[in-house]
Amino acid sequence: MDLPFVLTTLTRRGLLTPGSPGRTIAQLAALRRWGFTLAGEARQAAARDPDRIALIDDADRQLTYRELLARAERLATAFRATLGVTAGDRIGLLCRNHPDLVVAMVAAGLLGADTVLLHTGLAGPQLAAVADEQRLRVLLHDREFGEQALAVGPDVARVDESRVATLLSTAPDDSRIAPPERDGRTIVLTSGTTGTPKGARRRTPANFGPLAAIIDRIPLRARDRIMIAAPVFHTWGYAALQIAVALRATVVLHRRFDPAAALAAVDRHGCTALFAVPVMLQRLLHDVPAPDRPTGLQVVAVSGSALSGGIATRFMDRYGDVLYNLYGSTEVSWAAIATPADLRRAPNTAGRPPRGTRLAVLGASGEPVPAGQVGQIYVGNELMFEGYTGEGTSAADHRHGLLGTGDLGHVDTDGLLFVGGRADDMVVCGGENVFPSDVADLLAQLPQVREAAVTGLPDPEYGHLLAAYLVLHPGETLDPEAVQEYVRRYRARYAVPRYVMFLPALPRNASGKVVTRDLPRPRTPG
Repeated sequence: MDLPFVLTTLTRRGLLTPGSPGRTIAQLAALRRWGFTLAGEARQAAARDPDRIALIDDADRQLTYRELLARAERLATAFRATLGVTAGDRIGLLCRNHPDLVVAMVAAGLLGADTVLLHTGLAGPQLAAVADEQRLRVLLHDREFGEQALAVGPDVARVDESRVATLLSTAPDDSRIAPPERDGRTIVLTSGTTGTPKGARRRTPANFGPLAAIIDRIPLRARDRIMIAAPVFHTWGYAALQIAVALRATVVLHRRFDPAAALAAVDRHGCTALFAVPVMLQRLLHDVPAPDRPTGLQVVAVSGSALSGGIATRFMDRYGDVLYNLYGSTEVSWAAIATPADLRRAPNTAGRPPRGTRLAVLGASGEPVPAGQVGQIYVGNELMFEGYTGEGTSAADHRHGLLGTGDLGHVDTDGLLFVGGRADDMVVCGGENVFPSDVADLLAQLPQVREAAVTGLPDPEYGHLLAAYLVLHPGETLDPEAVQEYVRRYRARYAVPRYVMFLPALPRNASGKVVTRDLPRPRTPG
């Protein structure tokens, strides 16, 4: 990425403002010695802004950047002295969003240990399989996950919140830690809808280029106050944390997302940015009354699952034109960002690639398709993942130096990307290709509908038939025939759901994605 763009962007976002010469020199020295890992970013933030509040939890307890680094150094010393952790070992983290999760991530990085971010929805047998696959040395977990943690083998040291306190209180006094022989990597688990989730190794940024690319499109500034509601174990929540620490921001973390509590915390702590997943926007729209005054939020950034165009428009109508939607994946990091202007113009768009990202829509032959034509989406940027961990994992799909996202979509004549859905989710109904997500997005625009999901069911005559699952607002009613007629009015005949089912809630994982395998099946065959 070209240096003038990076310098201009960092200056525009307040990162290159003059400061104390001594602190600025210490900040640059920290980055030079420790690199752009989370541990390096925490060190540079503590060097430049030691007394700035770094983390606030849901009980309003606070840690400054100086305190964050000191706590992480002490925990790293305890990991090394008591548990024998060294560079290259792997520490699994089974935690909700709270400050000690961040402390543990920084501590692992200080030692050069790899951090494996574990999905809080893993059952005991899944957790045991992941621990074995990832060769965990330590499992650090919240107290509430103690039962699941018992499933891991005896070779894994289990550390809950009580033991973290003990480790911190008994750590050797000499907590000076030199840069490790190798940088610790962060491993994020893929969704794992079938079998054991795969681990994807995140790449460490080599410079400020990736940060500049994001904050050029999403107007975050140095020393912002940011609530990260997206789970940090998810790629999006982890990316939010990386960005926030690089910006020396104050980060507000709540263990569980409650829309009323989140809005109250945004107001109480003067947050100007919120990182969330799309289902959280639904709850901010439907579970709390419209605020009687502006919230102070200037950025609401979402990613992690498809954003319905209807939700995007309704959210901006209520909270202002502050919504930014990032489309990406665990493997490619990001592919495109939609700004509020993009979403006003085309609510279903995924936006445009940020600076330094290449995006192509390729046909079956592997060559780019014309504007408007559907193909597979491929992406290239500086932070593509380094590969899957463990044995027997499949190779990533590369073409022309780009990595496949697994999604189908198209780019219009103005350069906006539109994502139709997963390539393996597209179904054939009566000889015609149908994206269930497109039908779900249409149904979500019905005023009676709170949320919608559509899936394809195998049918011996038609190939597939669509089943729609709707959650209605309290007090609202719909009948299946009205739903089918609504789809028939706006889509082709083959996109009309054969089955329409009403549910009290859609089954979702901790990242907010609908778990389609948990949707009920119609009683009668098609």
